[in-house]
Amino acid sequence: MIERITAFLLSSGLILRGGFDFDRGEDAPAKAVLLVGHGGADYWPHFLEWQARNVGVADPLDAWSRVVIDEVADAVGARAVYPSDRPYLPFQQWAMRAEGLRPSPLGVLMHPQFGLWHAYRGALLFDRALVLGELSKARHLCDECREKPCLTGCPVGAFDVDGYDVGACRRHVLGEGVACRERGCLARNACPYDAYRYPAEVQAFHMDAFLAG
Repeated sequence: MIERITAFLLSSGLILRGGFDFDRGEDAPAKAVLLVGHGGADYWPHFLEWQARNVGVADPLDAWSRVVIDEVADAVGARAVYPSDRPYLPFQQWAMRAEGLRPSPLGVLMHPQFGLWHAYRGALLFDRALVLGELSKARHLCDECREKPCLTGCPVGAFDVDGYDVGACRRHVLGEGVACRERGCLARNACPYDAYRYPAEVQAFHMDAFLAG
């Protein structure tokens, strides 16, 4: 089944992002979960092709994700859920548990391969255990980064050790932050682990979605 899901997702530029069985007695929505997302921007051309056929759809990336992941869920007898569903599900906690990740100073989970350039687009919930095996501890790249350029890369200091000032970020991007609007978050782009960095057009798309939210 895992191979079947993996092959289907790859045809849309998405990948499985790990999973686990919930503990017995745990207050959980299912018996097991598999996370779906992407590392880098392999999904982008697939999304653009779909968007060209579905002009005017609200929240197009979320809509496209639902089309792809719902089809997988139907094929394998799972229930698809999404980060935007309400009440909100603990996707970040699930991700840390599924892949052994920890947050970067920006709050984005740091991945040992993809760096900050990855996302979770949905999850598959199963009413049966999957017995996926033990998770090995993931390398946390932020522990190896002495300079922490992400914390000094924001022109308005929206990020620091105490958290993220969303208001300051939005005001800057809506005002003088042309570079942020057109090429993405400067703090995120300051991270040296950038092999999977999104192209500028992808970052601009996500920035537009952030401003519209």
